[in-house]
Amino acid sequence: MKPSRLLLILGLLAALTGCASSTPRMAEVRAFAAESPKLGAYHELTERYRNTYQRQQPFLSPEADAREQQLNVHRQQACDDFVKLRYGLQAYMQTLGKLAGDHQYDLEDQVKSISTGIKAWPDAGLDDRHVNAFAGLTRLVARGITRPLQEHAVNEVLREGQQPVQDLLDAMRTLLRLYDKTSDNEERIVIGMLETEIPFLDPRRDKLLLALAKSQQQARQAEFRLIGLRFTLARKNLDAIEQQHRALVAQLPAQP
Repeated sequence: MKPSRLLLILGLLAALTGCASSTPRMAEVRAFAAESPKLGAYHELTERYRNTYQRQQPFLSPEADAREQQLNVHRQQACDDFVKLRYGLQAYMQTLGKLAGDHQYDLEDQVKSISTGIKAWPDAGLDDRHVNAFAGLTRLVARGITRPLQEHAVNEVLREGQQPVQDLLDAMRTLLRLYDKTSDNEERIVIGMLETEIPFLDPRRDKLLLALAKSQQQARQAEFRLIGLRFTLARKNLDAIEQQHRALVAQLPAQP
């Protein structure tokens, strides 16, 4: 093949790829991918849930401490899987963005981090349906990152990802409810202990201790108020991602 003809073909292919990625629909897909940092609120709350025991341990009775130590071992193992939900959904969103022409995403490390899969944690609400959805989505991402940049590939990923994404979002909402409930319990333990013990301190003899206890009480109350707002934000972020994804799926062309 003559060099001039080869250059012409390559130029046409580049032009076609560029046209595909510059359509309004592909711009919407890239905008959807750009929302993936919003999953950080879920990740932050997962890590807070992981560290529950360390925060509440100074406020526990010996009996409660022994019980919470056992729960902490289980919690650490479960959170290794809980955080992967974020990485799996994030990789899916960014795979779509890459297929739609956004070149900022490097997905190789993300694919490696989610390739080991997750297991069910029924007591936390993470069941086999969620496990299967995560596995399906990771396979879809692994295939998707090798596809050429074209609208057809985007549509295929969206079509196959429709149900797994919904199931993963449901799992993340379920876990947020668990985190919220655990945070409420922590607040009862911490604030309850402080409210019970502070009245027994002698203002003259225990002046410094009283000041420290009241300062701790105020700080922890403010912390729990802020965490409540973070839970609201995390839920809103998941809802917004779901709505955007549903809108993209609704625009899919009919299959022949």
